[in-house]
Amino acid sequence: MAGAASAVRSVIHVDMDAFFASVEQRDRPELQGRPVIVGADPRGRGVVSAASYEARRFGVHSAMPIGRAARLCPQAVFLPVDRDKYGAVSRRIMGILADFTPLLEPVSIDEAFLDVTASRELFGEGAAVARRIKARIRQDVALTASVGVASNKFVAKVASDLDKPDGLVVVEPGAEAAFLEPLPVSRLWGVGRVTGAQLEALGIRTIGQLARAPASQLAAAFGSAGAALAALARGLDDRPVEPLSPPKSVGAEETFEMDHRDAERLRATLRQQAERVTRELRDEGYAARTVTLKLRFADFSTITRSHTGDPTQDGLTVYRQVIALLDRISLAQPVRLIGLSVSGLGVAGAGQLSLLDAAAVRRERLARAVDRLLERFGDAAVRPASLLDRPEAERRRSPTHRRLEGERNS
Repeated sequence: MAGAASAVRSVIHVDMDAFFASVEQRDRPELQGRPVIVGADPRGRGVVSAASYEARRFGVHSAMPIGRAARLCPQAVFLPVDRDKYGAVSRRIMGILADFTPLLEPVSIDEAFLDVTASRELFGEGAAVARRIKARIRQDVALTASVGVASNKFVAKVASDLDKPDGLVVVEPGAEAAFLEPLPVSRLWGVGRVTGAQLEALGIRTIGQLARAPASQLAAAFGSAGAALAALARGLDDRPVEPLSPPKSVGAEETFEMDHRDAERLRATLRQQAERVTRELRDEGYAARTVTLKLRFADFSTITRSHTGDPTQDGLTVYRQVIALLDRISLAQPVRLIGLSVSGLGVAGAGQLSLLDAAAVRRERLARAVDRLLERFGDAAVRPASLLDRPEAERRRSPTHRRLEGERNS
């Protein structure tokens, strides 16, 4: 029996509670107990990055247009995103988690999976490890985390989301399907608005109903994805916790105060974004193969265009690629938002930059020298000449994001 028990995985999902807003409340005691909204200027047209639980009582949530959040909760304290501060706190939290297992998979700035199966002899069962993690985070960084414990990643993720803030939900091995059964299908990975509407049309509203649905019915509606949905509905997920996996993408985007077609401003914005994104690539030791341009127009329609080439971490190369994409688009409407992202990431190393392209090699060396200056003297110390005329506040309105970004509904 002991051998059978040890064969069951013990997976933990740690999700920080309203991370950005909680950090601000921690650092400014006068904000504790007050609604705090972190994101764009409430007079502008960006979005909410994080909302404290006090603000959520008014219906405010992350990714909501900032203007709507201001109307729902005008008494809130609105603060800009301070990514350097949040990043420093995140690194401390990830360091705490790494003390419990080397099998640590950061998902975003404020959440991570841990496989603590092999840590039982040192720290006890998953629930005991989870309690120790929560206590360490509270003691070391004065923040709270909600934690789910289960036999796999999917169920642990759902569990961590059910008792926020400061929650701990443990799903015992063998109880996965019963735990999931009453929950809405929207809790399933891969079920968004479109898939949810398709399931509802089939009379499937709960995860339990999906688990009991005939395989032929799901295959007819969703093809091969139907079997994957059914497996998740039964609480089955054999994906490993993968430590130190590269991010799927790195990007930046900006929502303009007013819609416009000013080609020079669009180019300047992309130049700034290319520099920020490639600086992060160099910091993390990655090179990217694919560059993607994103445009959102005045009517909220959105398009993306991509180019795939040789791996690069050079800002000018990325900028030239994204400008080539922009030049092929006819701007029939004014632009509301513009963004640049890079994907197809791999570890940068010898051979990543063409040894035949002496200019690229020189730019890489120059970029690394500039990175050192920026680290020492701040982001405004050195920048491309094409950005010198942009107001400082405008240059800072373009946050860099990784993967899907943290701060969803934590």
